Amino acid sequence: MTASGKIVSGVRTFVADVTEGFLEITHNSFALIGLAVAFVVIALTARPDLRQAGEEQLMDWLRARQVQVLGMPVEPEASERATAANPKDLPKEQAAVAFWLSKKYRVAPEPLSVLVAEAYDIGERAKIDPTLILAIMAIESSFNPFAQSSVGAQGLMQVMTRVHTDKYQSFGGHFAAFDPVSNLRVGVKVLQECIARAGSVEGGLRYYVGAANLPDDGGYAAKVLAEHFRLRQVAGGRAMPTNPPPTLSTQAPVQVVPVVTPPPAPSAAADKVAMLSGL
Repeated sequence: MTASGKIVSGVRTFVADVTEGFLEITHNSFALIGLAVAFVVIALTARPDLRQAGEEQLMDWLRARQVQVLGMPVEPEASERATAANPKDLPKEQAAVAFWLSKKYRVAPEPLSVLVAEAYDIGERAKIDPTLILAIMAIESSFNPFAQSSVGAQGLMQVMTRVHTDKYQSFGGHFAAFDPVSNLRVGVKVLQECIARAGSVEGGLRYYVGAANLPDDGGYAAKVLAEHFRLRQVAGGRAMPTNPPPTLSTQAPVQVVPVVTPPPAPSAAADKVAMLSGL
């Protein structure tokens, strides 16, 4: 064999040895990786707490990455806190009420759908017409869950939180006054007590607004009952106009005062006569 042939043969032998060694190492590495994966799976199966801790760490890492990419905190479960539902999923009567209220009070139909469904549900259990409950919310707060009056009434149904703190204990405390559904439920309980005490719906509304011992309730009961009537018509499938919601401002309406030309100033002689006649 020539010298060049020996060199070629040596190179081939070297390459073959390297290839065989690489395949053997790779095979052994894959085997080790497989054993490690099997061990991890067995460990996680036997220790659910380790699996849960690993999943939480992974989720925390992914969220941290999202915050870096988006530049703001992320919370995938935030939608679960939203008081909203698809109005098309409601029964026909409730959907009609939700869309009518949405148009009149300029509130999104999705949160209104939850309130309408809750009013119908709790109204059936409390033996109170659900459209009356919705009428009270409309007149009291125009469906603003964060509304507060000058005397401390709060939330959708303007419940006096400091007076009915005990009723909010079942909902986690007085901050639940600003949770729409909790405020609705407490408000219905208060209304139920007021109607039972007065013996009638109209009398109960006077108690509810705090005017039971006053000669006049400022037209409150009439406003609620008028809105109640309109909502019952809507629930019954009748078309009702959506006039602008009533203004509950404490300011008096602007009055047009006619311009009156002032009388001419009295002359000096007249002043003297007046002064003399007063002697």
